[in-house]
Amino acid sequence: MSNYKPYPSMLSALLLLLVTASAVSAQSKQRPPNFIIILADDLGYGDLGSYGHPTIETPYLDQLAQEGTRFTQFYVAASVCSPSRAALLTGRLPVRTGITGGLGVFFPHSATGLPHTEITIAKALQQKGYHTGIVGKWHLGSLPDYLPTHYGFDEYFGIPYSNDMEPNNAAHIPYPALPLYKGNKVIEENPDQRLLTQRYTTAAVDFIKSNKDKPFFLYYPNNAPHVPLFASPAFAGKSKRGQYGDVVQEFDWSVGQIVKTLKELKLDNNTFVLFLSDNGPWLTQHENGGSAGLLRDGKSSAWEGGTRVPAIAWWPGTIPPRVSTAITSSLDILPTLLHQAGATVPADKPIDGVDITAVLTGKNDTVRTIIYYYDSDKLYAIRKGSWKAHFSTHSGYSPQPPQQHATPLLYNIENDPSEKEDVSSSHSDIVAALQQLYTAQLAAAPVAPSELSRFQPGELNNAFQQFIQKRKEQAASAAPATK
Repeated sequence: MSNYKPYPSMLSALLLLLVTASAVSAQSKQRPPNFIIILADDLGYGDLGSYGHPTIETPYLDQLAQEGTRFTQFYVAASVCSPSRAALLTGRLPVRTGITGGLGVFFPHSATGLPHTEITIAKALQQKGYHTGIVGKWHLGSLPDYLPTHYGFDEYFGIPYSNDMEPNNAAHIPYPALPLYKGNKVIEENPDQRLLTQRYTTAAVDFIKSNKDKPFFLYYPNNAPHVPLFASPAFAGKSKRGQYGDVVQEFDWSVGQIVKTLKELKLDNNTFVLFLSDNGPWLTQHENGGSAGLLRDGKSSAWEGGTRVPAIAWWPGTIPPRVSTAITSSLDILPTLLHQAGATVPADKPIDGVDITAVLTGKNDTVRTIIYYYDSDKLYAIRKGSWKAHFSTHSGYSPQPPQQHATPLLYNIENDPSEKEDVSSSHSDIVAALQQLYTAQLAAAPVAPSELSRFQPGELNNAFQQFIQKRKEQAASAAPATK
């Protein structure tokens, strides 16, 4: 008689199948979250419907704000492109990384980029097994050794600097052809900018679909709505706000396509999406620039309109739908994402950001109380709690020299976000405390050598020298006469 016993064997196989399925399910639940950072270029605090704009229609971002957390007091670490982007990706103030001085940002003839000693979000997540990609504008170095793939990004599709750094530019600077990169190769020169947002969107969606089965980090810094303004035929002429509104509305659509893709792939409950702007609106561009809403001034200033930006965080099931008045900063993104990924925050250098997980989850609205406002390598203002002191003031792109204040201007920034009423004369104790904080910060954050002052010699550098000299002469002629 045979000793073959089929039923116990089948039972064992079934048990093994159940255990395996359970293990796969557990592994799926333990999978680290995906991260998507969507960065606008020169979008103002007042340029979205959810932030009060009366005519620019941004239904997708407004829905993102309804489903997630909309921040009313979110700051970036600089009021212009390159230093702001460096701070976002490293969690470090630009004075520490050397992304200060020079012409303010990187240009096509810059000789360097972000120092390779810096650890970016992408590099830290890459070391944790994340697949990383950037779609859009880099602006942290354009020479081969300073492209995104040298900073932790596995994939790159986009332009290396601002979209106005092209041959056909308003300043008549002899720029080279604007390159469009895929990886480390230029695949096109002077691309049709009307179609860039469409192409970026396709690339971003493809990246998500290609990496749906593993943790990924997507950094999507669109060059919109930085001038010159371009919208595709589907959006051109559609906004009541004119061409600027067209560009913002197309970017809004782009965000909508990304969120739609996440939902279709059932990745939404495991993906943290953050939308923000790199700095305030470029007000000197007039109708081609945006609006800071009720905030004072804009890009290239230490007034609130320069560095307080729209910011929306979305992660269904983790980030609750609400409006947060917490003081938060783009510096906080690196430590927060690394915490969520189980990665280690770099310990060999000062990190100026803090983990804001408690804010994102709605458990705490007071994680940081201090914001430092730098203009290039100079500390212009400090906010602590509801109080903001200006030690120097300068309107964005004004030809007039900055004003130094022996007694800092003082504003209660929560009562007076428009910075209209200087109350320093009635709060000398607060002024004194902020002056002490100012002195301490100068000692705590010494200025690193400027990377933005290093250029390649040649025709472009010569043209810039002439351009700068002409602007100095114009500023001198515009300055008030001294007695």
